[in-house]
Amino acid sequence: MDEQLKALRTAIDAIDAQVVDLLQRRARLAQDVGGVKHAADAPVYRPEREAEVLRRVADAAAGGPLPAASLKQIFREIISACRALERPLAVAFLGPVGTFTELAMRRHFGSGVAGEPCASVDEVFRSTEAGRATFGVVPVENSTEGAVNRTLDLLLASPLRILAEISIPVRHHLLTRSGTLAGVTRIMAHPQALAQCANWLNQHAAGLERVPASSNAEAARLAAGEPGIAAIAGEQAAAHYDLAVAAESIQDDPFNRTRFLVLGRQATRPSGRDKTSLILAVPNRAGAVYHLLQPLAQHGVSMTRFESRPARSGSWEYYFYVDVEGHEEEPRVADALRALQALCSFYRSLGSYPAEDPA
Repeated sequence: MDEQLKALRTAIDAIDAQVVDLLQRRARLAQDVGGVKHAADAPVYRPEREAEVLRRVADAAAGGPLPAASLKQIFREIISACRALERPLAVAFLGPVGTFTELAMRRHFGSGVAGEPCASVDEVFRSTEAGRATFGVVPVENSTEGAVNRTLDLLLASPLRILAEISIPVRHHLLTRSGTLAGVTRIMAHPQALAQCANWLNQHAAGLERVPASSNAEAARLAAGEPGIAAIAGEQAAAHYDLAVAAESIQDDPFNRTRFLVLGRQATRPSGRDKTSLILAVPNRAGAVYHLLQPLAQHGVSMTRFESRPARSGSWEYYFYVDVEGHEEEPRVADALRALQALCSFYRSLGSYPAEDPA
């Protein structure tokens, strides 16, 4: 057995050396790309290009022992490290450290960016709009609790565009200093997390006070300093604040997911599988919403999301947040959007961006 293992390890070592050499060659090419981009004042981060690379990686994974999801995550880090050689990027996210928004940011951008935690969604928008951060990451909807209304409201007035989307599974754990509920009198979490775990809390912690926090990570921070507090948060918060898991995966919906948006100022080009987000309003007359959707059907453009928000005008008017399949530069999508715009009293494109592929 020892000789067999030695031979296999020797083969692995040889492959590792080849991998390192290929990575260094890739990094040198990335530096050359950075030089070309710098001369042309072009963006370092191209979400459509990165989406194309990751889709090719997933296609190439077929038949091998490593699943596509694992290879894509490895390549995200390779892309991240190479992107950092072109120019370091700062990304604002809803903090503090340990939130699911930070996890989404790291999953998408890799570890080669500087994360800037913000106290609120408003601050993420302000930091990105002011240029203190190159990009921002914010939550926009949860599969259980629905839209993040503050994000929708800020998108209405912000000059920022959507550059990418990130969807991650949300697994809530009950965290304490001791790893038990002994001595705990309060459970703290973001209001949405409290709602997403309501059934579990009713069954297992009905006598404990539930206290809303600005974020799950903030709840974890407070729990780290007070043994009478339990926090609902993710594994990343447990690791960062040195908390133990008293109960794991306590969310009521085992398929609970949250969708996040990457915000910035640049436009993206078609990637081959894209999505376009719009904000619309129609005149207040009978059948207006019905007629609003006709151009999409006529041009064969599928709608994947339709959300309404009050216009706050006092006259029962609404803004509609709509996602459609395809890039606004594609002829059929462009034709549909032109026809759609003619029916609207308000029309704004939030941008086209690569649709996230299944993990």
